[in-house]
Amino acid sequence: MRQKDGNRPAGSLRENMTGHILDAAEKVFSCHGFSGARVDEIARVCDLPKANVLYYFSTKEKLYHATLERFLDGWLADADAWISEKNRPYDGLLKYVQAKIIFSRRKPEVSRLFMQELLSGGDRIEDFLRITLKEHVERLSDVFRVWQERGQMKAVNVPHFMFLLWSMTQSYADMQVQFAAVLGRKKLLKSDYDEGLNTIMQLLSSVCIDEETSAPEQDRSRARS
Repeated sequence: MRQKDGNRPAGSLRENMTGHILDAAEKVFSCHGFSGARVDEIARVCDLPKANVLYYFSTKEKLYHATLERFLDGWLADADAWISEKNRPYDGLLKYVQAKIIFSRRKPEVSRLFMQELLSGGDRIEDFLRITLKEHVERLSDVFRVWQERGQMKAVNVPHFMFLLWSMTQSYADMQVQFAAVLGRKKLLKSDYDEGLNTIMQLLSSVCIDEETSAPEQDRSRARS
C-alpha cells in the first residue's frame, strides 16, 4: 500500500483514478499531439473536473510523460516475459508477437501517440530511447545468443530483427486505416489481426530451428530411449 501524500488518497483508489485519467489522455494526445492537446479536453473525456486531473498530474507535461511511460513499461515487459532463455525461440516469439498484435488491436491510440512522438524527434523520450531501450535490446541479444548456442535459432542481427518485429506488429495500430482500405473495409476485423499474427509467425519460423532436430545426437538418443 502506498503512503499518503498529504491528503491524497493511497492504494488502489489512486491507481484506479490515475489509470482512468491516463486512458483519456491516450485518446486526446494521440489525436492532437502534445502541443495540440488541452487538459480541459482530457478532463472532458474522462468526465472529471479539470482540477481533479491536475490534482493527480500537476501539469500537461507530467501527464504526457506518464501516458508514454505506462505504454513503454508495458512494451518492455512483454519482451522480457517472452523473449527469455526459458522459452524455445518459436514459442517465445509467438507469445511476444501475439501480445503486440493484441495491444495494437485494443489500444491503437497509445501506439500512435508513441509514433507521433518519434516523428516529432523524440526529444521528450530521448533518455528512454538512448539508454533504457538500448539496454533492453542488449539484454535481448544475450537471449538470442543463448538460443543460437543451443542450436535452436539461426544467427540474426538482433537490433535489426527487433526493428522488424516492432514495425510488423505496431503497424496494425499506426497504419490501421491504410490496412483496412486495402482490405476493403472501414476498419480492421479481429480476423485481420489473427491473419497478421499467422503471417508474421510464418516469416519468423524460418529462423527458428526445431529443438528435436537440432539437438546433439546423444540428446536425441536419450529422447528416443
